[in-house]
Amino acid sequence: MNQPGQHFQLCILMPCYNNLQGLKKSLQSIKYDKGKYLILIVDDGSEQPFNKEDILHDTNETELPVYIIRLLNNGGITNALNTGLQWIKDNIVCPYVARLDCGDICDPHRFYVQLEYLRVNPYVGLLGSWCWFQKPGKSFKFKYRVPQHHEQIKREMYFRNAFIHPTVIFRFDIVEKLGFYPAEYPHAEDYALFWEIMNVAPTAILPSYLVVCELNGDGISSANRIKQLHSRLVIVRNFGHTFGLKTLGILKIKILMKIPYSFILSAKKLM
Repeated sequence: MNQPGQHFQLCILMPCYNNLQGLKKSLQSIKYDKGKYLILIVDDGSEQPFNKEDILHDTNETELPVYIIRLLNNGGITNALNTGLQWIKDNIVCPYVARLDCGDICDPHRFYVQLEYLRVNPYVGLLGSWCWFQKPGKSFKFKYRVPQHHEQIKREMYFRNAFIHPTVIFRFDIVEKLGFYPAEYPHAEDYALFWEIMNVAPTAILPSYLVVCELNGDGISSANRIKQLHSRLVIVRNFGHTFGLKTLGILKIKILMKIPYSFILSAKKLM
């Protein structure tokens, strides 16, 4: 950071824990106008701390608008994300915050397309896109498509998260008023925040594959799947407004709890 209160159009928030190579891969995919964006990396207590020189080493980038927050201890993704959002609130002026995870790849037009959509649609508070899920090495890949319009998205959210976290961009002032990511829903903090935004502002999904999300068997969603599903059940129960949809959504989650994750991935491969 050059000075407090500096203005950016966009801040890209990236938590990182013990994944420097994935971070480098993701950073190389980010394209946007120089001087209009900041990449905020929250190092969530990685065993080997890294700095900006480590990030740029062996990449094609000589300059990146990167700022790194170093946490001494690994406190989990919700704490890392909220630490980043608090830093944005305290240090810069920025209307939009986008998410990206280490190992995920952006289409070079992603931020141009998303920011233009938000400019033309000033009431939309949360915007996502379709995406690819892909295992490292490209051995397994599938598309993730969801409805595009707010009323359809509201219905979809009872049954699955329509907003894949690394695809989203949201208006910071809305999230600031809501109080950032809720900490009481382990491994589903994004799902809860998106429900909160959806209940106070219009949302949308772009029908373009703007991100390739790394499908990692050791990732949070896989390793803590049952805890995540339990949190999703509570979120649907707490935030949903339509009794019939809540009942069906909760039933689906209970069924998913009994199905092995490997079976679900195999089914997706056939889609």
